[in-house]
Amino acid sequence: MSGSDLPSGPGEPDGPAYDDGQEPGKPPRIPTPRPSVEDSGLPLPALEDLGDAALPPVRPVLEHPVLKALLGAWALAACSAEEAVAVEEHLGECGQCADEARRLREAVGLLQRPESLDLDPSLRTRVLDTCLERRPPRIPVPDWAAAYDAETARLDALLQDFGDAEWHAPVRLRWFRADESTSRRTTVAGVIAHLLSVDGLVALALGLDDPLGDVTSRHPTPAARTEAYWRASHFPPTRAVRAPWRDQSHNLVRTVSFTGGSTGKMPVPYGDFALPLHDAMLDRAFECWVHAEDIADAVDYPYDPPSPRHLHRMIDLAARMLPTALAHRRRAGLAAPAPHRHLVAAGEPGRSLRLEIEGSGGGEWLIPLDSPAAKGSAEHEVAHVALDGVEFCRLAAGHVPPQEAAAGQVGDRQAIRDVLYAAASLSRM
Repeated sequence: MSGSDLPSGPGEPDGPAYDDGQEPGKPPRIPTPRPSVEDSGLPLPALEDLGDAALPPVRPVLEHPVLKALLGAWALAACSAEEAVAVEEHLGECGQCADEARRLREAVGLLQRPESLDLDPSLRTRVLDTCLERRPPRIPVPDWAAAYDAETARLDALLQDFGDAEWHAPVRLRWFRADESTSRRTTVAGVIAHLLSVDGLVALALGLDDPLGDVTSRHPTPAARTEAYWRASHFPPTRAVRAPWRDQSHNLVRTVSFTGGSTGKMPVPYGDFALPLHDAMLDRAFECWVHAEDIADAVDYPYDPPSPRHLHRMIDLAARMLPTALAHRRRAGLAAPAPHRHLVAAGEPGRSLRLEIEGSGGGEWLIPLDSPAAKGSAEHEVAHVALDGVEFCRLAAGHVPPQEAAAGQVGDRQAIRDVLYAAASLSRM
């Protein structure tokens, strides 16, 4: 007969019985769960009967001298939780200690000034300068390529912590064309793709790979190459464009460094014009800075101008390009012929405008007005224009309309207008 067929014992409910190995009449080896006091039917004990067990732990009472001695630790947040509670309760009762605690907290605030988590933009330069003072580099970077090296490094540092939202933030590229402001909408990643495409002109001149690869542009101009790169992308550019741009910038600096600077006069075609390599590298440094500011504005982040020595080189490049820009505008009918033009032979002094750049990286340049081959002359000065260095660069980048440039002006108004508009015409996509 199976165990399931045995009858139930007295006082047990009908149902199958299980043999737990325990003899009848003895307490079970495994005790049953103890019922709670509420389920036992017995009354709950009174608090008086519990004695000290029902009372909260007594916090030690600290005397005034002890609490006063703890004020310094409390101001530094170095007290234990019990000590902090005791001190704060005491401060509500003792005005003398409350005044002392306030003075201590203010002193702690002066000792612990909040500092920005952002690195000083000049930190990299200072570290490199210190290292180079101890041991000169085996292969130094030419002076005319140092600005490009610095500006690409600064932009790369800005990009390193960007998330997807920042890479797809809208950016509007601005420049000046035919005496009108022009713009093109893209994203942060699109701006880096633009820099990659235009830097490729320098790479091609140095015999390096073209970042466009098999993509062909209608014209070998910066704008046409950029548009071709954008069109060839199946999707809008993403953070993946950062690596090829940074690799290319490293290769450019490395290549010109290995040549020992002897390639500085090599021409770099831009389609409609050409620049010697040393000026092309400055041009690329200038555009890198300008577009880095565009990116920083798009993500609401501060961005400083270049170092004074690099800014001076960029301003000098723009000043040297102004006479040719003036001649192009005059041939295109965008600049009215001067009523008293003073045409001279190449290299001879002619009518000039004194361009004074104030602030960091500034200086003075005499701009020949009537011929790009003429020589600027203080004796033939007909006008004087003064601008801040960063303001002039933003004018040359097409970010400030010529009529709104904050410039001090003295002399021939037509000459001043022609120079300001010629500076704006240096900009391009």
